[in-house]
Amino acid sequence: MKKVILITTATLLSLISANAQSDSREVQVGVKGGVNFSTITGDDLGDLDSRTSFNAGLVAEIPISDRFSFQPEVFYSGQGFDIREVDQDNAFDTDDNVEYQLDYIQVPLLLKAYLVKGLSVEAGPQFGFKIHEEIDFQPNSDGGDIEVDSDDSYVKNFDTSLAFGASYKFDNGFFLNGRYNVGVTDIFDDNTPFEGVDAKNDVWQFGIGFMF
Repeated sequence: MKKVILITTATLLSLISANAQSDSREVQVGVKGGVNFSTITGDDLGDLDSRTSFNAGLVAEIPISDRFSFQPEVFYSGQGFDIREVDQDNAFDTDDNVEYQLDYIQVPLLLKAYLVKGLSVEAGPQFGFKIHEEIDFQPNSDGGDIEVDSDDSYVKNFDTSLAFGASYKFDNGFFLNGRYNVGVTDIFDDNTPFEGVDAKNDVWQFGIGFMF
């Protein structure tokens, strides 16, 4: 039985290696966009609802070999979380919620590996630069926005995370992508009331793109 498993595994790996290649050996540049489902997680936090937003930006793919590529990106990413308010009289959630918006320019530097032609997995570090912070007391309508000044913010201007994802690229250049970004550094600044609080960005992203 062990020999059968080893032979089967070796056969599958050889087939993958034989078919694992990108669709181009040239440097490609493209655009991408999609939806974000974001929150913050940590041992010191309760359950928070996710904020639904979007991401959009630029992507490049630089072949290293037939199987591997380096993929740097630069894109806007709407992140943050929702806090659903509770009706204290009956302990049921109301229709109101508060959305804490943390918007970043994200710069992931990914290593992409092709499993078969078109299908790839990717992973690498991601560096986030906060560009906007806002509390929205009426996220489903106009008004209720309170912008947080950088001098009054408790959230760091720089964030580090790890990105893990998978993509499928079609022969015409279009691709589909899903990715999970897990924070590795706490988002709150030192010397604030939240110093030492375990709180990290946590984002799921799904989208489409096109390589030129």
